[in-house]
Amino acid sequence: MSIIPCQRDRFEIPRDVAYLNCAYMSPLARDVTEAINKGAALKTAPWTYTPADFFAHTEALRTRFAALAGGRPDDFALVPSVSYGLAVAARNLPLRPGQEIIVLADQFPSNLYVWREHATAQGARIVTVTRGDGEAWTPAVLAAIGPDTGIVAVPNCHWADGGFVDLDAVGAACRKAGAALALDLTQSIGALPFDAGRVQPDFMVAACYKWGMGPYGTAMLYVAPKHQGGTPIEHNWMNRGGSEDFSRLVDYRDDFQPGARRFDMGEKSNPPQVMGAAAAIDMLIGWGVANIAETLGARNLALGEAARGIGLLAPDPATRAPHFLSLGFPGDVPAGLPERLARENVFVSLRGRSLRVTPHLYNDDTDCDRLIAVLQKALR
Repeated sequence: MSIIPCQRDRFEIPRDVAYLNCAYMSPLARDVTEAINKGAALKTAPWTYTPADFFAHTEALRTRFAALAGGRPDDFALVPSVSYGLAVAARNLPLRPGQEIIVLADQFPSNLYVWREHATAQGARIVTVTRGDGEAWTPAVLAAIGPDTGIVAVPNCHWADGGFVDLDAVGAACRKAGAALALDLTQSIGALPFDAGRVQPDFMVAACYKWGMGPYGTAMLYVAPKHQGGTPIEHNWMNRGGSEDFSRLVDYRDDFQPGARRFDMGEKSNPPQVMGAAAAIDMLIGWGVANIAETLGARNLALGEAARGIGLLAPDPATRAPHFLSLGFPGDVPAGLPERLARENVFVSLRGRSLRVTPHLYNDDTDCDRLIAVLQKALR
């Protein structure tokens, strides 16, 4: 692993803007914007867009998904959102009455509502894992897994404060208990190394517009091979066998495209989104996800030390993901703090009583120094 030098020149970020909010939404790099524009331009001359093009761009993105997250291209479906992907997972993960679905306290809503509905429909129940101040999530999750566990639905890190969940350990515990594992990796894919073949989830979904550095409305869904004969939540023409032959589309077929393709969303062949997401993943792979994690970890360690120096609270790095930093206040959060920061062109997120600071490779020391300076003034 190695530290990556600042990549600000690849982004359209004004020098007077300190954007430390990748967990909210990443900016698009110039290469990604160029790919999106190139894809949009294809529709200006639709007579040049052949039937084969409907498949070529999506298959190229599927290959990128596998390179980023492990597994084979056949294991991935193109979906529009986390909620869509988790709806696929819920439809294909059976539960018995009395079984449990394990989630984290204050988990992101898209990774909760679907499981509440599934539990109610199947006579199962939700078990919400909590942790004490300063404690790690992983021991609490492992302690909750038992003979009644049907599904464990967790992230790699908590969306609000970056609290880390060891998915290798959780995956092994699920296999031992005979429980399914469904993951929402929106807040970690592209910033933390992940290998689907090692963790062995049943389903994994991740939106591309945060740490995936891609456009909004595009997400990857990993489907373990044992579930690839399952039931999709929609039936569209492209997912059926033989759909490459446009002259025979009304020769209706019962078979599907191979692998996880049966779970692809309708109108998946949207060149701006697909080509933009592929360009973003190429950029991440070029940097190396392990290198990204190392670089952001070093940045956040320094930021945490500086924050403690002005009287703020920073969590133990051992309990959080390296690309997240959650800062606490010794008393109440200063009134109007996010707005005050924004007026200074410093952008972070307030989640509960914590300030969520999530830099990326486009940030430098100047950005971080400005954050600390504005926070120091706010605390006076």
